[in-house]
Amino acid sequence: MTTSILNSINDALWSYILIVMLLGCALWFSFKTKFVQFRMLGEMIKQLSESVHKQKGNEHHISSFQAFMVSLASRIGTGNLAGVATAITIGGPGAVFWMWIVALLGASSAFIESSLAQLYKVKGKDSYIGGPAYYMKKGLKQPWMGVLFAFLIIFTFSFAFNSVQSNTICAAFEQAFQTDRLTMGIILTSLSLIIFFGGIQRIAKVSSFIVPIMALGYILLVLYVIVTNLHQLPQVIETIISHAFGWEQALGGGIGMAVMQGIKRGLFSNEAGMGSAPNVAATADVTHPVKQGLIQALGVFTDTLIICTCTAFIILFSGVPLTGETNGVQLTQAALNNEIGNFGSIFVAIAILFFAYSSIIGNYYYGETNVRYITQNKFIMIIFRISAGGMVLFGSLASLELAWNLADICMGLMTICNLIAILLLGKYAFRLLDDYLVQKRNGIQNPIFTKDKMKDIEEDIECW
Repeated sequence: MTTSILNSINDALWSYILIVMLLGCALWFSFKTKFVQFRMLGEMIKQLSESVHKQKGNEHHISSFQAFMVSLASRIGTGNLAGVATAITIGGPGAVFWMWIVALLGASSAFIESSLAQLYKVKGKDSYIGGPAYYMKKGLKQPWMGVLFAFLIIFTFSFAFNSVQSNTICAAFEQAFQTDRLTMGIILTSLSLIIFFGGIQRIAKVSSFIVPIMALGYILLVLYVIVTNLHQLPQVIETIISHAFGWEQALGGGIGMAVMQGIKRGLFSNEAGMGSAPNVAATADVTHPVKQGLIQALGVFTDTLIICTCTAFIILFSGVPLTGETNGVQLTQAALNNEIGNFGSIFVAIAILFFAYSSIIGNYYYGETNVRYITQNKFIMIIFRISAGGMVLFGSLASLELAWNLADICMGLMTICNLIAILLLGKYAFRLLDDYLVQKRNGIQNPIFTKDKMKDIEEDIECW
């Protein structure tokens, strides 16, 4: 009964409302920024490389690179290994194409929301804080909307998404090592609580260490699989494209399912326009808001076009049957087993542990930021941290379908809320981009933003 109700809500959200809003906003932002996600790709990479080291005197703030890694920690996780597998199982290979489209267009939305988060950030005790709740309050002058979003993201990321992450870890370890789910859940919960009580500095340090290593290891493995199956690559790409637009799929209603699954799972993975990444983007210490907007747009490409594509290629190269009998991370494990032997399940289990665990701590931080937006009460913060740990334990024991359905509904509602906000505030992000480009054209290698450049909203800008 519960599953049926959740499925009906999901169908309404994702079949109509969100597909139109996500693609509509992404197209609008791409057009208004003259496709910033493509024409400034070189600048994105440059900004990331220059931000690896903190500037002297800013040791208490996290660097742009660390902010990028925390957001990437949240992005790179279950969505990359389990979500892609689920999308292909339900929506067919054509879902991969629509995941690409979401990333290519959605990167513009990621740029807008993260630039706005930087513009409207405020000074916290140990670092800058900000995100959608703050630009809804200060930019839109709608504090109620900020509170609504704060509650949505707390429940979505710290509770629903983290239950999905722990569910996937436990499923992977159960298949690879026959590990008891409850035992694994208790271990995960304990490790998570240690980080939860450590604050943004500890989260940033852990993410900066784990994310590059795990991403590189996974990419190297996939490159090996691609090289050994290079003769299949044209056929696999053709299969993806044909299933995205084929007559057979159209007559059977498969195209609609492919689009829905591709967008749904693509959004879960890269979070473009969802309103999550801006929470950590706001914490970075930069000289111009656009810098962090560019870096966060790069995160969308890294997540979907590289990591998700890697998983899709593994599954489609392997030839494992897409019947639905094997789904989620266990499908990815089965695919790797076909390619590299039994070591495949073990590798995926270890990879998903690092991927999903880093997502758990990244997701938690999004929730913490928004709890602080609602209240500074220390007792409530302790209750929140314990509750977030409890949801990690719940996810380890819950069914795969229940965990994903809850996550999808929560993700949909908070995305609608955020898209409305950035659509209304987008004009300020466009002005920020214009200011950045003017400085670049005038020979200024390190553009600097000051609030007096926006006299009309100067009183709403605290940190510039």
